[in-house]
Amino acid sequence: MAAFWQQRGRRQESGRLGGVIDGLGSVFDVLLANARLVLGVSGAAVLAIATLAVKRLIDRATSPRDEGDPKVEQKSLEESWQDLALIKTTPKPPKKQRREDLSEPLLSPAQPLVPDPRGCSAPLGAPQVKSSPLRCLTLQEKLLSHSSQLAVPEIQASLVPQLARSICTQLQNFLRSKFPELPFGRLFLSGALLDGLEVLAADHIHLMLPVVLDTGLWSLISGEDTVVRNPQYWMIKRIDLGYFPRGCSPWDRFMVGRYLSSSVLNETLHKLLVASINWPAIGGLLGCAIHPVVASRELKLEVKHDQVELNITLFPVVEMEDKVLLAVPPEGLVENLWLESFYRAEVSKVKELDAGDSGARQLCLRILNGVCRSQPSLHKLGGSPVTHVILHLSDTASDWAEESLADRFQQVLEELVASLEKGVLPSYFNPKINLLSGLLEEEIDEMGFVLYRAISEPEVLL
Repeated sequence: MAAFWQQRGRRQESGRLGGVIDGLGSVFDVLLANARLVLGVSGAAVLAIATLAVKRLIDRATSPRDEGDPKVEQKSLEESWQDLALIKTTPKPPKKQRREDLSEPLLSPAQPLVPDPRGCSAPLGAPQVKSSPLRCLTLQEKLLSHSSQLAVPEIQASLVPQLARSICTQLQNFLRSKFPELPFGRLFLSGALLDGLEVLAADHIHLMLPVVLDTGLWSLISGEDTVVRNPQYWMIKRIDLGYFPRGCSPWDRFMVGRYLSSSVLNETLHKLLVASINWPAIGGLLGCAIHPVVASRELKLEVKHDQVELNITLFPVVEMEDKVLLAVPPEGLVENLWLESFYRAEVSKVKELDAGDSGARQLCLRILNGVCRSQPSLHKLGGSPVTHVILHLSDTASDWAEESLADRFQQVLEELVASLEKGVLPSYFNPKINLLSGLLEEEIDEMGFVLYRAISEPEVLL
């Protein structure tokens, strides 16, 4: 009787456990049915394997087995560990990147790995790869490597001058037919691309339009003697009006008062470029699209070719008394001023110095122009200001060999920071001219901050 109740108790306990297992099984089925919708394919696969392993553990725990049989017990434990191994070896779905994780370091510091002496050795005959130590480049090597990346693409270097000369010829013919009475000189190209100082891209070029004046009817007045008190500007005054009245010079039509007005000349040429010239026809002839920029104060053309996009800026230029004057008046009410340009003298002097001592001034200038072009805050510092700093430095630093490029580059940065700190950078050709006078205080502060940081770490500019 006791054996009967003992056997019945076992059956009841087994029935209750079976009911629990059936309930768990239904829950698992529901989870598996909805796992793909909630967790995706990878998550559903992981859940399915985990569920299968747990079911197997429960089945083996409740299945009847012979008591006292150690082999059966050992086999079920081994199979259970194999099932758990399935869960561990299954790849987990990648965790979704959170915004705050982007600020965390990619690699957390860890203890150096110690090779296990019991590990498998490389097979016989396999080539041994020797890890070479990382080599830190010096500033000199980085500058030389960076300079090789500044070259203008060959297709641009050859196509842009050819395209600009074709446009120059068309514009010259139109001016001669439209204004035969005005003695315009022969148009010519100018810019860093033609002088070998352009970097990264040939996307702009200057078109110079000579204005030929009779020196017996015109004279120059320095900007220092005018209300602007700026030695970088000049005025062109009409003289001897008593003997040679208005109308004796073909340029008298562009006078304001007794001075040749750069603004009036620019306005006339601007109307000509915008309204009179058939640019679609010229562009079709040259295989490109040419559009004058209407809203710009400058005389600018936008040229779009299949292989290049180019900006051409037209500058009326007067050459008198060894001065090169551009029709670029300052903003404001003064409209008779002409800006003195030192570009031709700058390039000529730099090349002359390099030819005399086989120096690397042009290389240093190209690298700095590339830096100013790639750094938005330094755009206005490229070109003339950097060139004049190099020319000033050439008077004190005699070693400009390529081997000293890093030292000279560092010195130029220091000189630029010192000039920005004082807000004064004197012109090499006229110390009275401050090349930083046209910059805003905020622009000077931003440039100084960038370059001051670069003095201790010049690599940040490359």
